Amino acid sequence: MTAATDPFTTLLQRSLNGNKASANELFPLVYQELRSLAHAQLRGEGEGHTLQTTALINETYLRLIGQNRTDWQTRSHFVAIAAQAMRRILIDHARRKLADKRPDPRQRVDFEFAEMIPLRDETLLALDRALSDLETLDPRQAKVVELKFFAGLDLDQIAKVLDVSAATVTREWRLAKGWLHMALTEG
Repeated sequence: MTAATDPFTTLLQRSLNGNKASANELFPLVYQELRSLAHAQLRGEGEGHTLQTTALINETYLRLIGQNRTDWQTRSHFVAIAAQAMRRILIDHARRKLADKRPDPRQRVDFEFAEMIPLRDETLLALDRALSDLETLDPRQAKVVELKFFAGLDLDQIAKVLDVSAATVTREWRLAKGWLHMALTEG
């Protein structure tokens, strides 16, 4: 399915052009997309995580509709922006929980099973710092990691979102994992 034939993208474009009926039809699709992203993200959180799926969905939705200047182009573009918003929400949540603690700056993250591992708040903050550093060096590698960790996308899905080949995403993922491993273990 191309972006031109994707119902989500079609409704998104129509609603941006002021079509209220399309906006009403789009809402359940947006909610389902956010729910999938939230489930993928929270599946990797520890048992004691206090942020619930519905709260993450609602907070993400509020942040997304608050972005007046975003020119939503396709479903893939929406997923990328939503993943970024969820990342910010989870990082803010972890920071609030750890405000009085001093986490160990060196954390071990197993990148092979990114969507399946529970991340403690300390690890999530360390990953966010390292990911921000990586973003200054190579924005595409940082986006690959963000989409893998915070949206739960597989490498083929990431290739579609970034509009690059699967081989490029595989290479960027491998390089990003190596760089982040060094950054997180060396502090």
